[in-house]
Amino acid sequence: MASNNFIDYVKINCRSGRGGAGSAHFFRAKGLPNGGPDGGDGGRGGHIILEGNSQLWTLLHLQYQKHIIAGHGVNGQESLRTGAQGEDIIVPVPLGTIARDAETGEIKAEVTEHGQRIILTPGGRGGLGNDHFKSATNQAPTYAQPGEPGIDEWVVLELKLLADVGLVGFPNAGKSTLLSVVSAAKPKIADYAFTTLVPNLGVVAYRDYKSFVMADIPGIIEGAAEGRGLGTRFLKHIERNSILLFMISCDSPDIAAEYDVLISELSQFNPELLEKRRLLAITKSDLIDDELEAEIRATLPTDLPSVFISSLTNKNIQPLKDMIWQALHAE
Repeated sequence: MASNNFIDYVKINCRSGRGGAGSAHFFRAKGLPNGGPDGGDGGRGGHIILEGNSQLWTLLHLQYQKHIIAGHGVNGQESLRTGAQGEDIIVPVPLGTIARDAETGEIKAEVTEHGQRIILTPGGRGGLGNDHFKSATNQAPTYAQPGEPGIDEWVVLELKLLADVGLVGFPNAGKSTLLSVVSAAKPKIADYAFTTLVPNLGVVAYRDYKSFVMADIPGIIEGAAEGRGLGTRFLKHIERNSILLFMISCDSPDIAAEYDVLISELSQFNPELLEKRRLLAITKSDLIDDELEAEIRATLPTDLPSVFISSLTNKNIQPLKDMIWQALHAE
């Protein structure tokens, strides 16, 4: 996923189709000059529909498509013929997409499954023909309903990546390196802060052909909730993760304090994130010996499952996968 192609926010104008008008026609035939009303109904205006597509990862395809316009319904015709419906517009979106009203911020739709279809902007209903209004006291109604107008609105589409496990940590904690080792993802890796500027996804192969999805989130720093670093722009992507894997480098001067900072920033962004199951990986453990590892382990939270790993030497990578798999399937 190229960084310049990762788009997780777009604002689009949606215009659904207006409904067709009902017909006020009367049947006429030789020998039957007063055949009665036979006006058909107007067709429904076209909907704008969101469709989940698991093959999409960003909203890039909508970045330059600011106006989405559905077709209008056709008017009803004689002989009780209903007008054709307006053409629906199907908008494919990645899983995890939320649609909000651009003015109120109200959530209008949420797409989480492949093939799921949700009507975002409904088309106007078609009008009823005069055949619907005949009665014993009004046998020749000249009235037919007009079609309902369509809806013209601005909608914000926002993507929150769906993943089983989200990687949380300071810049240069080794998140991208781990993702590149355990999956086929090719995130940018370099020896400077904020190498990762956009989230990356990777499918991690597990035992017996099983797998899970891992998301690498750009690094968090103290004060991110106030806008420092990359701020909280990408923290929304871990709201949909089943578990959070905190990653802290073994060369950190105070691992416990760094973990507390990460917890604090998540809490300020969304306190509900703290309800998710958490794991801890101490990275770059190839730099320390067994004695120092034991000293560090004694300072770690006792109620938090943890493992020392090295993406460079593959140390404890399989035990890490086992720990993640067990957490994903724990009751």
